Amino acid sequence: MTATWEKKEGNEGLLKVTVPAEKVNKALDQAFKKVVKQINVPGFRKGKVPRPIFEQRFGVEALYQDAVDILLPEAYGEAIEETKINPVAQPEINVTQIEKGKDFEFEATVTVEPEVKLGDYKGLEIEKQDSELTDQDLQDEIDHSLGHLADMVVKEDGAVEEGDTVNIDFDGYVDGEQFEGGQADGYDLEIGSGSFIPGFEDQLVGVKTGEEKDVVVTFPEEYHAEELAGKEATFKTKVNEIKYKEVPELTDEIANELDSDANSVDEYKENLRKRLSEQKAQDAENVEKEEAINKVTENTTIDIPQAMIDTELDRMVQEFGQRIQQQGLDLQTYFQISGQDESQLREQMKDDAEQRVKTNLTLSAIADEENIEVTDEDIDKELEKMSSQFNISVEDIKQTLGNTDIIKNDVRIQKVIDLLRDNAKYVDSAKEDKKKKTNNKLLNWYKV
Repeated sequence: MTATWEKKEGNEGLLKVTVPAEKVNKALDQAFKKVVKQINVPGFRKGKVPRPIFEQRFGVEALYQDAVDILLPEAYGEAIEETKINPVAQPEINVTQIEKGKDFEFEATVTVEPEVKLGDYKGLEIEKQDSELTDQDLQDEIDHSLGHLADMVVKEDGAVEEGDTVNIDFDGYVDGEQFEGGQADGYDLEIGSGSFIPGFEDQLVGVKTGEEKDVVVTFPEEYHAEELAGKEATFKTKVNEIKYKEVPELTDEIANELDSDANSVDEYKENLRKRLSEQKAQDAENVEKEEAINKVTENTTIDIPQAMIDTELDRMVQEFGQRIQQQGLDLQTYFQISGQDESQLREQMKDDAEQRVKTNLTLSAIADEENIEVTDEDIDKELEKMSSQFNISVEDIKQTLGNTDIIKNDVRIQKVIDLLRDNAKYVDSAKEDKKKKTNNKLLNWYKV
């Protein structure tokens, strides 16, 4: 077999392949053995028609399509290896010659992985994140944990305060008219939760049980209901009941309830401080890694084929479907509830999909540039890590995956990300608030 590759415009090219005649004849034999089982010819039992009789009656051309189906997959695979191209989509095949006793020839229009023009990826300026756990951080976490154990107590006297939960009736009006979805009776709302339209909760502070108040707010411009977006609304609101959280005192007993490994308040605080310190250090590292990934991706120039973006979109929609399935929904039910369809979901995801593809290509190109290798020991360590994390045996993980190619690629990319971070120039944050958190879109993807 011979193959030639000719690069065309953009990321497309023409792959020309020639398969020797002897392989064509063997494929025709295979095709005949398949077809002969499916035809009836008077005077012959099914499957027993001699080849000459078959060709006389139907013509050898009747075998060509099946022969092509037999020859193409192997020939195309060998041609890819021979020309060392990396297709990113299904090719467009054009058979130029198929005939008994002659070579099989075909052309394939192939979209290949694009050229990656790397920019600077070493010495990137990265904001140094604060990883030190303060006493206030510790206390905030303690207060948060104790809050989960709090009892809700009815406030017999007094007014609504931040953190209280109020039971309210409300009736919403826009331009003097009631609007759909703007009414409710006996609705529980935590003040300060931010679950209502901005400004709504704040205006209830100071109101007492049994009192009524007209709450005037403006719907955000990006509000999901277009007919209400940007409109001023008046909610006639009545406070039926006010409850506040009665937070328990941190005792040895409570400490043990919050942490079974702690038998005293001091032990609980010590364990919590250790856990929070590790988490804050990890969060800081993740923010730095993500900034490095974003910057190196921005510095890279790639003409990304639409086929790669579409493939990534397919993967993201599938991932989304799996996530909502864990919540007891399927995609069709989700579309009914949300009022959107798959095309709208894909439209929302397309920018992230393109960013994912660009990032992946960038990091892979750096791995190639730096000759980053993954050893068997690296893979074994990652498998042990996964085993501990998910409480699954290494053998079960291997069996589920089929091979370790995915793990090998993940580890390789992790090494690239570590390289970016290790070679970065760290600068102090210009912002006073250093509690910046990563959304981990990319980091979760690469499991770093």
